[in-house]
Amino acid sequence: MKTWAKKQILASHALRLAGNLREPSTAILMYHSVMLDPAQYADSLGDMIHPESEFRLQMELIARDYLPLSLDDLVGALQTGRDLPKRSVVITFDDGYTDNSEIALPILNHFGIAATFYITVDCVEKRTLPWPSRLRYAFRNTLRSTWTDSQAKVWTLSPAGRQAAFVSVCDECCQLTGRVQEDFVLRVERELESHVPSQLGALMMNYDQIRDLARQGHIVGSHTMTHPNMAYIHNGELRTELAESKRRLEVQLNMQVKHFAYPCPALSPHWNERTKEATRAVEYSSAVTTNSGLVEVGDNPLQLKRLKPTKTVGGLQWNLECAFAGRTI
Repeated sequence: MKTWAKKQILASHALRLAGNLREPSTAILMYHSVMLDPAQYADSLGDMIHPESEFRLQMELIARDYLPLSLDDLVGALQTGRDLPKRSVVITFDDGYTDNSEIALPILNHFGIAATFYITVDCVEKRTLPWPSRLRYAFRNTLRSTWTDSQAKVWTLSPAGRQAAFVSVCDECCQLTGRVQEDFVLRVERELESHVPSQLGALMMNYDQIRDLARQGHIVGSHTMTHPNMAYIHNGELRTELAESKRRLEVQLNMQVKHFAYPCPALSPHWNERTKEATRAVEYSSAVTTNSGLVEVGDNPLQLKRLKPTKTVGGLQWNLECAFAGRTI
């Protein structure tokens, strides 16, 4: 009944009419992965994967009923105070998965949509999954019945216990960076006697694929070196995650990297005034968050909101129309 009612409301164009009465705004959509069979890698990537068939339908919807906008054009409008194009949508991808190049890119090009791809540099260079995926896999596949964390708490690894332990360990790991973070993940994997198969490192893009994204007119940005929660790390680590990831991408791409995406692996908030000033100091032009909402005229380019797309085209259309009409999703 709820799905039927939403379809009737969309067909009436009532939400669209309401949106036309509001000041123009832009939706930045946040994707991660697009695969033919999302279930194949659910133990590592979780629910971040969009089915290829649905992603294609979503991009067709964006191209037909909305205005695809590049991140550069959005940031340019914010910096100059120009009005934002009505019903405009920016497409972004976090982390840097190979399917972004092999599956999402041809679809984006087909519909003429210029996307932005935020790269977790250490994962690309070492061909290893981001630490949340490694820990998720370890907890979902361990044969151990119990596990003791660093605070001496014993977790019973029932299905519910595994998820609770995973969430708890993510709260700890998200505050670590670099070698310390890697040692932490390795220790948990050893204790659980479970780790991601090495071949899953191929799920991350290589630099040739990233350079190809830029050559084909898409934008490449930074998603840090090692995917921590930036609000919970020390100033020196903060600068390394921002500046070193930017520097390495610029060397590999031979072009300026102007855009940044905050990881949100665990805990809240995932950005604050300190991190915002750090992005400015490193000379990023924009920084996107995972705070939910639209971008409006006058917004600070270093704290842009995004929307999480649903897994279905109908759900995406409903969420976009509600957002543009000023309704809570």
